[in-house]
Amino acid sequence: MLEIITSDAITARHGFFTRKGGASSGIFFGLNCGPGSSDLSEVVAINRARVADALGVTRENLLSVNQVHSPDVLHVTAPFTDRPRADAIVTATPGIALGILTADCQPVLFHDAKAGVIGAAHAGWRGTRDGVLEATVQAMEGLGAKRADITAVIGPCISQRNYEVGPEFFEAFTADAPENARYFANGTGDRMLFDLPALGLSRLRAAGVGHAEWTRHCTYADPARFFSFRRTTHAGEADYGRLISAIRL
Repeated sequence: MLEIITSDAITARHGFFTRKGGASSGIFFGLNCGPGSSDLSEVVAINRARVADALGVTRENLLSVNQVHSPDVLHVTAPFTDRPRADAIVTATPGIALGILTADCQPVLFHDAKAGVIGAAHAGWRGTRDGVLEATVQAMEGLGAKRADITAVIGPCISQRNYEVGPEFFEAFTADAPENARYFANGTGDRMLFDLPALGLSRLRAAGVGHAEWTRHCTYADPARFFSFRRTTHAGEADYGRLISAIRL
């Protein structure tokens, strides 16, 4: 049985899928939807098919991209098979589901119900800093959306409590924008704790979206429900699964 987290703020069909209900085994146990993982490709295809079925779209119409931590946004009107490089997708075409893969980064789903425009973004610290959320809003405007009518929801991602970084990260993040210091708390020794979802919410609200929220699920803290790159790294595992978050008109 699939487990799907949704938000009442988004009226389009959507879901932040957990790892439950998938066909993968071993370290990928559950719903691993990442074709870039070392999981069996046929099993990943089964998992993605289950997601497409849950969203009521054909399997070819569940689209995701080759994510590279960029601010690049892709506008789609039809299915593709080559997985272009981008970190956000927008569409106004009914029947297409936009999927984002994550394992600690922020999956962000966007919807303008009045204009009939949706978007999905992969927003780690680098993409968020470099403007992927603002670029997604701008791309939705190009399809007729209005910022004040856009709802944006951040799904399961790593929480501040579990996002420990070193002083070099803090210094790089605040060098050009000292106000970014508000996204850090003191950790142990010289370690700092970084609040990624707070950064995401701040950037969304500054961009003028009508409503922005976080589901408040931490990927690192809940291994039964979520994949986590950082947790996998700490455990010394060879690879990790990817969660999918998707939205359709």
